[in-house]
Amino acid sequence: MRYDISKPTAPKMPNLGRGTECIKLLLSQVSRDMHEPLVPMLFPILGAHISGAEFQYPDLSWKELCGMMANLVADSGCNKGQLSNIVEAICRDFRQHDETELKKLVEWQRQYKSKASNKEKPARPEVAFWFPPADVTNAAFIQNAMALEALGERTQYLNMPEVEMADKMCGGHKQVTQMLRNIYDRQRAGALRATADGITGNPLLRTNLTISSTPFATRKFYKNELFNGTFGRMVFSYKPRSGRDGRIPRQGKYCDEFYQKLDEYMVRLDICKGRYIIRPLNKLADKLAHDMASLADLADDDILWDISKRALVSGWKAGCVMWVLNNQTWTKSMGDVVEWLVYHDIWSKMQIFADMLSQDADQLSESQRRGPKNMLDSLPTTFNKAQLEALRTTLGKSQEGTDAQLRKWVYRKFITYNEQTGLYEKRNLP
Repeated sequence: MRYDISKPTAPKMPNLGRGTECIKLLLSQVSRDMHEPLVPMLFPILGAHISGAEFQYPDLSWKELCGMMANLVADSGCNKGQLSNIVEAICRDFRQHDETELKKLVEWQRQYKSKASNKEKPARPEVAFWFPPADVTNAAFIQNAMALEALGERTQYLNMPEVEMADKMCGGHKQVTQMLRNIYDRQRAGALRATADGITGNPLLRTNLTISSTPFATRKFYKNELFNGTFGRMVFSYKPRSGRDGRIPRQGKYCDEFYQKLDEYMVRLDICKGRYIIRPLNKLADKLAHDMASLADLADDDILWDISKRALVSGWKAGCVMWVLNNQTWTKSMGDVVEWLVYHDIWSKMQIFADMLSQDADQLSESQRRGPKNMLDSLPTTFNKAQLEALRTTLGKSQEGTDAQLRKWVYRKFITYNEQTGLYEKRNLP
């Protein structure tokens, strides 16, 4: 395991080497303080440009690169707005497409209104927007999903500057859970009456989504979504409050040269069709799954284990995007980024929600509010069962789980047991 997510500082992003040139290009116009927070946000935007392609996950299921959702979390005034600049740069082709679609709709409305009540009204054209406005209503969202399915199963992408906007898209906060889960899982909307004018349907949801929010708004929004699977499906990228250095961060300019280079990568996304198996990426996913199990065992934390499963899927999808961007070729640097994305997602979730991820959150001590803790780090090199029991008690865990935890640690070769002394000894782990 390369990263320690129990610390308050974010896991350091690896160097962007061969195969990550598109990511470096996009970051070239971003202030340095926003490089790491924005990288996880790039993949839902880029992934929305891949329609008509499926990739095989290690469990042998085929997945499209829709259902990618990410939430940027930072305090007010901490440069979250730079995400919108990148969104507009990447989605220029979406904007051009939607302008044409809007003209069709405006022309239909003009003809419809010009017809007398006794005249036959023109039928509404089949219009599908690739980049709907952030304040889209639930009825319009479902209607657009129906059109996208009918016109080629294209993915729609939404960027929401405030997390509360998701309520409007989902039809109210009570519907957030079902809608976001359906989006992530590429399920049907479950709506038989999609719009006020009587249009009905139950489209397959192919949607990618990015959200920006403050820590307070984020905690409030997801408060009731932490244990039903919704929270785990969302990638979080957290930027802690920085020091008062008195410097205004500098951004770059989105010039013609930048767009020419970017368009070369966007073409690769647009033309990607068919089914693919990226074997080096799947091998990495298997390794990370083992690492996540080890991490959960070290902390004896079932919630951490549950969260890591979907963090791994999200990181794997990001790897698929990078593979397409890199002319369908895999590199070690791309694997390093995927691994970092998984740990950064889990770290971000723990930084924002650690004290809420317990049914007894109100009774937790301050030391227990800091997220998962590698308990081996708090034990001496040689220790006995009683010492682990005492440590578990201070962390709010039951003494009854001590034997099971010791068995897991021995099985995973974190420790060895000396039958003569009855003591456990930590191994030199990498």
